[in-house]
Amino acid sequence: MTSTATPTHPLDVALELEPVGDGTVTGRTTEAYANMVGPFGGITAATMLTAALRHPERLGDPVSLTVNFAGPVADGPFTIDARPTRTNNSTQHWTIEMTQDGVVATTATAVFAIRRETWSSTEVAPPVAPPAESVALTPGPEFIRWMSNYDLRFVDGGMTEIDGESDDSTTTLWIRDNPARALDFSSLTALCDSFYPRVFLRRGQMCPAGTVSLTIYFHVDADALAEQGDDAVLATARAQHFGRSYFDQSAELWGRDGTLLATSHQVMYFKV
Repeated sequence: MTSTATPTHPLDVALELEPVGDGTVTGRTTEAYANMVGPFGGITAATMLTAALRHPERLGDPVSLTVNFAGPVADGPFTIDARPTRTNNSTQHWTIEMTQDGVVATTATAVFAIRRETWSSTEVAPPVAPPAESVALTPGPEFIRWMSNYDLRFVDGGMTEIDGESDDSTTTLWIRDNPARALDFSSLTALCDSFYPRVFLRRGQMCPAGTVSLTIYFHVDADALAEQGDDAVLATARAQHFGRSYFDQSAELWGRDGTLLATSHQVMYFKV
């Protein structure tokens, strides 16, 4: 369902969608989440998920989301068609497609589910980091507009460290929406793509690079996510391999209480 209240937070403004029938919604890009070319990929991914989250046939909470950036998203209006392709007793599979002027810009698939109480265990551990309040705030570059929507506190691998080649591509930071906003699946999706390309850190310089495909796995349900409130999230990312125009990077996002909220993996192209 679409709220009748006028959104005021930059994220909610960017995620404003108008139903036009049969699971189709329309929206438009916003200047607040502009990137160097087109909109920030995280806001595109969040918008795709939001179209399914607000669909009247949606079952449960998202478990996974894969977004394929088929082409550049142009500034301006877009149409998203979200439809459940199969619904089972506790799982639901989705196909989501964004078009502009009849041309496909982004495609996605998602899995939603009703989560049930089971045995649980987390084998990975959060990175060692001081409390968010003790880490200096580092604004993003002014020419990368979307970064101003986040409170960024780099523990390691910040953008100021892009100065000469490095043998480690790891970045760890505390991050939350600016202004503060209660965490939900849409905002968490955007956070999963908030890391600058790992090739920048390894090579010690910026270069043409962009996400081709992003997959996010959600490890909490809506109630557990709501417990995080508007607190900062501890996020860490690193690459596995660079070569022949592409590299992959993985990320973990942790609540301050040590809850693993989401993990992601993406492949990016680069030109060096």
